[in-house]
Amino acid sequence: MIDAKKIEQIAEQVTNAIPPGVKNIADNIEEKVKAVLQSKLSQLDVVSREEFDVQTQVLARTRAKLEQLEQDLEVLKKQLSSDE
Repeated sequence: MIDAKKIEQIAEQVTNAIPPGVKNIADNIEEKVKAVLQSKLSQLDVVSREEFDVQTQVLARTRAKLEQLEQDLEVLKKQLSSDE
């Protein structure tokens, strides 16, 4: 769902922001931050980048078809009006 590399980057940034003395208190803080982030992000109603890209392509094809249909309709309207 969410890109694992992004979560690792965020977790690493959070870990790097913690002073060295505090880092020694909590072992594996980066793993704990990753777990919390993963848990919270999985609760969000989001789609993956891959799903988003697929839907963007579907929308582009649908838009092209709609534009073609609108053009076809205009041609038919002109034909009907010239026949009258």
